[in-house]
Parts: sequence; C-alpha cells; structure tokens
Amino acid sequence: MTINHQEIELIDSFEQIAVEIHPSAKEGSKAVAKEIAALIREKQAANQKCVLGMATGSTPKYLYAELVRLHKEEGLSFKNVITFNLDEYYPIEPDALQSYNRFMKEHLFNHIDIPEAQVHIPDGTIPKDKIKQYCADYDKRIDEAGGIDIQILGIGNNGHIGFNEPGANINSHTRLVTLDNSTRLANAYEFPNMSQVPRLAITMGLSTIFKAKRVLLMAWGSHKAKIVCRSVEGHSTEQVPASLLQQHPNCQFIIDEQASAELTRFKEPWLTGDCEWTPGLIRKAVTSLALKLKKPILMLTDKDYNENGLNDLIVQYGSAYELNIKEFNAIRDTITGWPGGKPGPQLPKHPERSEPAKKRALIFSPHPDDDIISMGGTFIRLHEQGHDVHVAYQTSGNIAVTDEFVLRFIDFAVGFEGMFDIDKSKSSQILDEAKAFIRTKKPSQKDTPEIRAIKGLIRRCEAKATCRYVGIPEENAHFMNLPFYETGLVEKKPMGEEDVQLTVDLLRKLKPQQIYCAGDLADPHGTHKVCLDIIFAALDRLKHEDWAKDCWVWLYKGAWQEWDIHEIEMAVPMSPDQVLQKRLGIFIHQSQKDVVPFQGTDLREFWQRAEDRNANTAGLYDQLGLQQYAAMEAFVRYHFI
Repeated sequence: MTINHQEIELIDSFEQIAVEIHPSAKEGSKAVAKEIAALIREKQAANQKCVLGMATGSTPKYLYAELVRLHKEEGLSFKNVITFNLDEYYPIEPDALQSYNRFMKEHLFNHIDIPEAQVHIPDGTIPKDKIKQYCADYDKRIDEAGGIDIQILGIGNNGHIGFNEPGANINSHTRLVTLDNSTRLANAYEFPNMSQVPRLAITMGLSTIFKAKRVLLMAWGSHKAKIVCRSVEGHSTEQVPASLLQQHPNCQFIIDEQASAELTRFKEPWLTGDCEWTPGLIRKAVTSLALKLKKPILMLTDKDYNENGLNDLIVQYGSAYELNIKEFNAIRDTITGWPGGKPGPQLPKHPERSEPAKKRALIFSPHPDDDIISMGGTFIRLHEQGHDVHVAYQTSGNIAVTDEFVLRFIDFAVGFEGMFDIDKSKSSQILDEAKAFIRTKKPSQKDTPEIRAIKGLIRRCEAKATCRYVGIPEENAHFMNLPFYETGLVEKKPMGEEDVQLTVDLLRKLKPQQIYCAGDLADPHGTHKVCLDIIFAALDRLKHEDWAKDCWVWLYKGAWQEWDIHEIEMAVPMSPDQVLQKRLGIFIHQSQKDVVPFQGTDLREFWQRAEDRNANTAGLYDQLGLQQYAAMEAFVRYHFI
C-alpha cells in the first residue's frame, strides 16, 4: 500500500511515537545495528566514548548477532564503547543459565573487543541491605560516563520496559523491584517451572531510561502487536510504562510486520486515508464492522458503513446489500467437511480440489502433539474420508517432559523386566543414575544424553499412540528429529542445511498432494517458526518438480493463536462428538497433561486451549450469520509456487 503525505498526517494523528516497520525481526535488527555502528564510528572519529544501554531476552538476539558480524567481518571496534544493561534477576549468580550477565557474554561480549571494565550489568548477588546504595551508584556511573547515547529496549506483554512494571513511577531510578506475575509467566519459558522464576529484579528506572539521548524500542511478532498499539496510540499512562515514551523527545519503535498488525493504519486503514481496496481488505472491513456492531453480515446497512469510515465501499458496490451478499457467500464457501476435497463434480468455490479424490496428505507437526492439538478434527476426517495420511514429527519434543515423568517410566521398565524374568541390571543402573542426576540437577541444567533420549522416546510413543487412535498405519508416522532442536536446552540452534535436506528427502519420498504445517508463530520457544522456515526452504528447492506443482500447502495455527476470521480460507467444522473425539486424542499425550514445562504465559492445558480456540472460531462464523457449529479448525493456503 502506497502512503501519501496526507495519509502520513492521518497516521500521525493516531501514532504518538515514531514507528519504523520492517518485513522481519532480522531486517529490523540490522537497521538498529547499522545505526549503532554509525554512532560508534562517529564517536571514534571524534575520540569520544559511545555509551549504549543494553537489553536482554529474545528481542535483541538478532541485533547482537549482527553487531558481532559487523565486528568480525567489517572491522567494527567496540574499544570506545561503554555499556550499561537495563536489568538482572535477583537473586541470581552471574553464571546461572538464566542470568542476563551470562546472556550478554554468550550473545555479544565474548565475541567483540570491548574492554571488560567498560561493561556494566546489575549484580544479582549484592546483599539486600546494600542494594539501595548499589543502585544509586549504578545511576551515578551512567552519569559519569556522560549519559546513555542510545538505549535499546524490548517491551513486555503488559507494557513493561526493563522491569518497570505497570504502575512504575515516571521519576523512578535504578532499584530493586517485584516482578508482575504476568512478567514471570512470560519469562517462565526460561525456567523448568514457575516456582523457579525469580520474584525480584534490579532494573533501571523510568527516569534513568528517559535520560538517554535516543531510545530505540524493538518488538517482534504478533504477540506484541496489541501492546505496541496501546503504547503508540493509547494514552500516556504509568499503567502501560512503554506508553510514557510518548513524552521522550527522541524515541522510535522498530517493529516487524507482525507486531504492527494492531496499528490503526493496518487494522483499519480506511480510517487513515485512501485505501487500495483489495479483496482481502474488503473482507477484513466487512467482518470487522459486523463484529464491532454485533450484527450478522446480511444485516449491515448503508448507514453502518457510512458512519464507520467505509463510505468508499458503498460507492464501489452501490449498496450495502450487494456488498453483504458477496462477502457472506465468500465466507460461507470457506466452510467444508471435506478438507481433502469433496469427491464428485468439480466445485469451483470449494477450498480444495476434488481431484485426485484420494490424496496423499502430509501433516508436519513441530512437536509430537501439534498434529492432534491444532488440527485433530481435520486429521481424523482426512483418514476417515480415505486419504493416505502421513505425519512428520519434526522435533523430539524432549525438553517438554518432566523429570518425574522420566523416573516413572524407567521405574516401569525395571518392574516390567523383573516381572518377566528379564535381566534388569542395565535398566536398574539407568534408574539409579537418573535419580542421582535429577537429585542434584540445577535449574535448566542440560539433561544427560540418556535422559534426553528417554524423554524423546516417551513423546515418540505418545505420537505413535495418537496415530493408532486416528487409525493411520505406524509406517505413516515419520520421526525427523531435526538437528536444530537437539540442544537439550530451551535455546535452539538456527535452521541448518541438514534440517532442510531431511525435509527435502521426506517430501521427495512421499510426493504429497496436500501438506499441512504450523503457521503459528506465537510459539514462545520459536520452534514453530524455525520448523516453518525449514519447510518453506525445502519447498523452494522442490517447487520445479512435477509433483510439487500439484501440491497445495495449508497452514494451521497451534495452541497459542488462531487465524483472524477474514484470513481463513478453509474452515473444517466439528460436532460436539468430534470435539470430544479430538480431546481424547490429545489426552494420549500424558506427558503434556496437567504440568507442562516451558508452556508460556497460558496456564491452561493444551486441550483446553484448543477447544476454546476452535469454539471461538465457530462462534465468530455464527456471529457473522453463518451456520452454527460446536467448533471449527481454520486454515490458510500458502502459495509456494
């Protein structure tokens, strides 16, 4: 969409902070790194120190990787740089896996030439009775360095910056704070369970942050879209600390396209200027209006459109009646009980092709339970309708099994062997060694290879049991164990050539007519995103092969999100009995029930998330005036050719 000067003025009337949008987190991070590098070099030429305020967490990882690259490949020196980190958990040892001290060394400081004396990170081991003076000295050191030239920030889902939680005073300085429960939940992915997430942290205060000469706040991903919008377009309030940056004279938000989705210029672009009315944008406008006014589509009137900035559509279509009918029919045509295509005559408006009547469908499941959680109803229906269904389990999922569950299964193996007079010396030894390791295991310590293998086996057996439950043969379950995942830690390796080649080999072997893969990028561990990138990279290599030209790719979303109603291109309805059937399939994954390590901010079990999400999708169709169903699974087609 081309934006003219008048539209920029209208956008500015909504957005109270400058926003720069990039196609991806990597490209946004490169832009920030470029600005930092330019300032460092400018200061070097003037024989001055460059003072940077640093952030931690997943947001700045690409930024630090790019700064390391600039140092190693383009000779960027950090000898004139002084850094001050925003925050640190308290209490925490500097070499703990979750320590921000360790994070900064692993991602940046160990790979550049910055003098150690010029690095400042809050100390999580300071005795509590000395914290107040320590924090005052921290602020003093910043002032003595000449103040921060560029402050890097991320943003929490509740709007916190640093660890300044909602309600933090705008005049606050560096201090010890209590972490909001929502922040602890958001950071729980770094820890084995919530009880081990620290309740306290040392953080720069808002006043300290506001003294920075320039502030760059980075935000990536759809899960940050709502809080970015509240911070940029909402009232400046201490209840959303990031919104206070509206008062900073030189602040900019650097975000990716997904994080921009809730901004008015994208969510309701018709309010910010002339629109290029594409079919997708028209559907978005109509469905948004219907849901906003709580009216079925066919009940919308000319007045409704005119009073909500959509007069252009009435001019284009002549009347609300014509527009309503067109969009109602288009949304109705997304609903099908035949996800593999309805056999018989060609139906031009059906989401899938009728031919071939029996397709080979390949479901890519990032973790060993995403298939049944995200599209279990469709999975079952594809098999029942006679398609040749295969599942590719992309990762072992081994980090998501609790230690207690492992001991339970090893204990079972020992008992099983004893029951049938099988030599149990080896299994008993493994049990004793596992008990000894787990007894002294530190938070987030990497498991032994044996324990990781057993955890992977547990999840593999559950996945096989799910396939038996659905009815597909065991040879149709493919366990890929992609190497990028196998670190034994939450932190994964980037996608590699071996990951892509394994995927290419499987696709060539099966030559599917249908592929289903997870398009849910809100997965807090990032595994879904890497798995999707691997599939896309493989398809790009294969797109010229004959079988690939006749292959359709459908994206589902996982346990964290669903497609917006205007995006859905295929909606597979489920009856109450089918919802229960799916729930029982999810229950097969016993290691993921009740207590799930690293499950993110949503404390509901996966079956609860899935049912609520599917019921909500059906409810939206109902609100728009379509058929009423108990639940729906939604898909969007990806065109790779």
